[in-house]
Amino acid sequence: MQFEMATKRAAKLVDAMHRHEFIRFSRRFESSKIRGYVVGVGPQFFLLALVSDRIWFDGFECFRITDVKDLRPDPYATFAEAALKKRGERRLKKPRVSVANVEQLLLSAGKAFPLVTIHREQVDPDVCWIGRVQGVNRGRVSLLEIGPDAVWEDTPEEYRTKEITRVNFGGDYENALHLVGGEPTVASVSRA
Repeated sequence: MQFEMATKRAAKLVDAMHRHEFIRFSRRFESSKIRGYVVGVGPQFFLLALVSDRIWFDGFECFRITDVKDLRPDPYATFAEAALKKRGERRLKKPRVSVANVEQLLLSAGKAFPLVTIHREQVDPDVCWIGRVQGVNRGRVSLLEIGPDAVWEDTPEEYRTKEITRVNFGGDYENALHLVGGEPTVASVSRA
């Protein structure tokens, strides 16, 4: 039953992507609505060019298809798209990020963006981890983290990839952290 529902959601996401439709949906982990344009759909995750509540593009988010509910065209799409246009906001093009599986998602996002945010909402719904992807091996992602003070940690942490429910990158917050924190200074750190 869950597989069938996920397949139907995936088909709706692919349709929205092909039609360049401004969509909205909610998720089982949060009550607020998420809005944007689908730019990639994989077997488990899809990639969204996120439109913030303040109506501008705010990077990309990848969500598990099984967590999505109430997926539909945004009823205020005409207003939001007009505001984006008047602000000179251009629709974000799909970055070189693969949604084939969570491992490829993390590795490709780590190559395309200086910082990646992971969420493990079933483990800890109120926390996210932001950093540079060091690698993925044996079902774990190695992440050299940067704190909310824009200070890099000394050593990477590892997280189980099967616990990851959402991944984001290229957003205002990640960009601000990287702008202030710069590149990590640890000599042994290398990009994935």
